[in-house]
Amino acid sequence: QVQLVESGGGLVQAGGSLRLSCAASGRTFSSYTMGWFRQAPGKEREFVARISGSGDITYYADSVKGRFTISRDNAKNTVYLQMNSLKPEDTAVYYCVAHSIGLWGQGTLVTVSS
Repeated sequence: QVQLVESGGGLVQAGGSLRLSCAASGRTFSSYTMGWFRQAPGKEREFVARISGSGDITYYADSVKGRFTISRDNAKNTVYLQMNSLKPEDTAVYYCVAHSIGLWGQGTLVTVSS
């Protein structure tokens, strides 16, 4: 059974950086389109970024384009979200998702202080 486990969240000052990781179990990870969503307090969950199975195609929400980078290491069954120039409005619980099978991780909290 495939599971997703996120890590790397925490507290950072505005302008700082964090890298989130999402480790997946299972032997077919490289075939999954993976993504990151986030949910801020009192708001709906929103799309952040998506990456194809091979890693050669990526999509970003306009709000993070140029600041966040999604990548993956299929040898490690892991997808990453490098977040730079963080803003207070990036504060949210960040969720990893395996789009291909509709599987979500438990989320990791990112708090950006002003």
